[in-house]
Amino acid sequence: MAGHFEVFDAIGGDCRVRLVDDDGTELALTVTYRDKGAAAKAIYTLREIAASGLIEDHTSAFPSRR
Repeated sequence: MAGHFEVFDAIGGDCRVRLVDDDGTELALTVTYRDKGAAAKAIYTLREIAASGLIEDHTSAFPSRR
C-alpha cells in the first residue's frame, strides 16, 4: 500500500499534515504547526511510532448496536 504525507497551509500562517492512502482517502490529520520544519519533524515522529508503536484499545467494552 502506497500513501503519502501532505503538508498544507492552515489558518493564520501555520501548517498541518495529513496522511493519505493510495486512493486519496485521508487517514490522519495533525494539529497545526508553526512552520514546515515543525511539520516535517512531526512526520518523522509519526513514521517512528507507526513502525513500532503498540495498539491500545480505548473503546467501550460493550458490543456495538448495529
